[in-house]
Amino acid sequence: MSYTALARKWRPKSFGEMSGQQHVLRALTNALDSGRIHHAFLFTGTRGVGKTTIARLFAKALNCERGVSSTPCGECSTCLAIDAGRFVDLIEVDAASKTKIDDTRELLENVQYLPASGRFKIYLIDEVHMLSGHSFNALLKTLEEPPPHVKFLLATTDPQKLPVTVLSRCLQFNLRRLPVATIAARLAFVLDAEGIAVEPAALQLIARAGDGSLRDALSLLDQLLAFAGGNVTEEAARLMLGTVDRQQVAQLARLIAARDGAALMRYANELQQWSTDPAQLLESLASLFTQVALRQVVSEGPSLDEDVDPALLDELAAAIPAEELQVLYQVALLGRRDLGLHTDPSIGFAMTLLRMLAFQPGGAPPAAVATGGGAAAAPAPGGGAAAARAAAGVTRRAATPPREPDADPEPAVTDRGGPVPVLPPLSGATWPEWVATLELGGAARQLASNCAFLRREGAAVYLALDPRNRVLHSKAIEDKLAQALGRVLGEPVRLQIESVAVEAETPARAQVRQADAELQAARERLAADPAVRALQERFGASMLPDSVRLTRQEDT
Repeated sequence: MSYTALARKWRPKSFGEMSGQQHVLRALTNALDSGRIHHAFLFTGTRGVGKTTIARLFAKALNCERGVSSTPCGECSTCLAIDAGRFVDLIEVDAASKTKIDDTRELLENVQYLPASGRFKIYLIDEVHMLSGHSFNALLKTLEEPPPHVKFLLATTDPQKLPVTVLSRCLQFNLRRLPVATIAARLAFVLDAEGIAVEPAALQLIARAGDGSLRDALSLLDQLLAFAGGNVTEEAARLMLGTVDRQQVAQLARLIAARDGAALMRYANELQQWSTDPAQLLESLASLFTQVALRQVVSEGPSLDEDVDPALLDELAAAIPAEELQVLYQVALLGRRDLGLHTDPSIGFAMTLLRMLAFQPGGAPPAAVATGGGAAAAPAPGGGAAAARAAAGVTRRAATPPREPDADPEPAVTDRGGPVPVLPPLSGATWPEWVATLELGGAARQLASNCAFLRREGAAVYLALDPRNRVLHSKAIEDKLAQALGRVLGEPVRLQIESVAVEAETPARAQVRQADAELQAARERLAADPAVRALQERFGASMLPDSVRLTRQEDT
C-alpha cells in the first residue's frame, strides 16, 4: 500500500487552487490571456512558496490542447501528462546536480528541434543559481534569442548569485513568504478533504512552524498525523514541535513587568525542569513584546498574532512603558543570539532575564532587591506593575521631602545602602542642585542645564531658556525632563519653558564658572610651587597660563 505525501497529493492543478502569490498569478494570467508571452521567466523566493508549481501550471497553460489560456482544461492528454510528470516536452533540470558545462551543452543541443507533441518545448531549470560560470555563458546566447517554440522557466532561492546578464533577459517574479493565515487556511482545506478532525490552534502552530513555506507546513502536518495517530490536537502539535505554551510566555512577561526578580528566577527554574527550549522562550517573548508595542501605538488595530489574548496585551501595554518595551525586545533578541556562546543554555537564559531587570530606561531596581537592608516592598494589590515601579521611584528619590535651608537634614538611604543628598527647596538659587540630582542623560540633561528656574505654581514649573539655546528644546525632551522632576517631587509636573533671556545662573553657567575657578586656582598653585619658582629664577623660565590643564582623578 503506497502513500502519497500531502505536499504532493494536494499540489495545485490550476492557478485558482494556488494559495497566495496573487501578484505573480495576475501577471501570468494577463500574459496568457493577451498572448504577450515572454520567452524567459525567473521565479524567485524561499523554499516551498510555489516556484516550481507555478512553472508547471504555466507549462500546462501553454500546451493545453484546447489552446493557450490561463485556465487549462486539466482533462486533455497534455494536461494529464504534465500533472503526472511525464510530458516529453517539459524538460525539468535540477541545476544543483547538473552544474558542469558539458551538462548544459547537452541540454541545449536539442533546443533547435521542434516539440514532439506539445505546442512549446519548455525548459524548467530549478535552482538555476547553482550553474557554473561557464554553464551560464553557454546558456546566455540561447536565453537571449531562443527559437520561437522554446520557453525557459527558471527557479531559484538565491537570485543574487545569477549573473546580471541572465537577469536582464528574464521576466523576474519574486514569490513572497506566505502569511500564517494563508497557510492555516490551506491546511484546514486539506484536512477537511481528507476527513480528519482538527483543532484550529494546532493548525496555527503548524502554520507558524512552516515559516512562510506551505510545503514545509504540509510536511509537518504529515508528521503530526503520524505522531498523533491521525488526531490533530494542539497538545500533540506542541509536543511534536517542542513549542512553548502561550501561558508560560505570558507568565514570564507578567513577572518581568512586575520586576519581581525572585519569582522570575523561580519560574525560570521550573521551565527548565520541564525541558522548555530557552531559545523558543526568548523568541516568543520578543514576539509578545512586539505585540504589546503595537498595542500601545494602535490600541484597537489589528494584531500580528491572532492567538494572543487581547486582555494580556492590554495588561502589559499598561504595565510596561513604551521605551522600556524597546529595551526588553532588544535584550530578548540579543539573548537569543548569545545562547550558543554558553555551554549551558539555561544559564544564558537566566542571565538574559536578569538583564531585562537590570537594563531599563527608568533605572528602577528589580522588586526583589532589598532597600536599605530590609525586604523590598511588594506592589499594592490592583495597582499594577507600573504603580509598583512608580512607587519604587518615589521611594528612592523622594522619600525624604525637601527641607528648608535652616532645617537639619536627616541622612537618607538608597537601595545600595549609601547616603543620598537631601534635596533643597525648588528655587532659583538651588536649581543647579536639583539638576545634579535628576536622573537625566543626553539632550534632556543639556536642556535642564541651560535653563533657569522662574517659579512654581501648583503642578506647573516655569523655566527660562536663553533664545540662543532654543535648539536644545523639543517636546519629547521637555517631556523627559518633566517626568524626571515628577519622580523626584512624587507628583505629576507640567513643565512650561519660556524662551527669554536668562538672568539667573544656569547649571551650565555654574559648571563653567566652577571649572574656571578650579583652573585659576591650579594656575596659582603651580605658580607658587617651589620647583617652578626655582626654574624661573635659575633659567629665566616663564609659565604659559593657557598650557595649564586640569586632570580629574577618573581620567588618570
